Amino acid sequence: MAELFKKLEGISICVFDAYGTLFDMASPVARQQSILGEKAADVAKLWRAKQLEYTWVRSLIGVHADFWKVTREALDFTLEALAISEAGLPDELMTDVLKLDMYSDVLLALQALRTKGKRLAILSNGSPSMLDSLVRHAGLEKIFEQVLSVEDVGIYKPSRRVYRLAMQKFSIHDAPSVCFVSANGWDAHSAAQFGFQAVRLKRSIVPDDRLPGILSAVVTSLDQLVDLV
Repeated sequence: MAELFKKLEGISICVFDAYGTLFDMASPVARQQSILGEKAADVAKLWRAKQLEYTWVRSLIGVHADFWKVTREALDFTLEALAISEAGLPDELMTDVLKLDMYSDVLLALQALRTKGKRLAILSNGSPSMLDSLVRHAGLEKIFEQVLSVEDVGIYKPSRRVYRLAMQKFSIHDAPSVCFVSANGWDAHSAAQFGFQAVRLKRSIVPDDRLPGILSAVVTSLDQLVDLV
């Protein structure tokens, strides 16, 4: 069951975060399990944490670099911190970032939303080339009307400029007509604070975030979203 605060009314557009929401950021590490061994879980956790940390720091100090560079810098830190020096491994992990596994609940939910007449988009920290590779690898090219990258505004989430980008690209002025979906609590809350009807997708059992922005709903699977909009 969805943890539903209210049925979302007036939704015409559903905008999705990509990393951790539609695509599994841990899948490159899982593919290298035989090499990483018992360190695999630590690599996945620290790499993701540093990746996000670097986006926030760069946004705050005003020194932007695209997500490919940030992701590689976070990976290099992670491997050094965990004393992993396998030749060729960083390049293999980065290549796999371009073909992340899509979560099993994604395709049917997106198709159902399209059937209901909803316009669909991705709004992501990823660079355009990274997102293009992900979408093509997953076979989702015809699903999304827009695949939007923060590169259009030169700053990362949770800047309000990023969420405003979705409104600009769809030429809309009514933020509540957008349902924004993210598995990242900070992202969902920030989108809610911006004015979207935000849905938190809980892909794991974690506490609720203590952040501004009132969520419209919390779901544990994307198929639950279809009944909300």
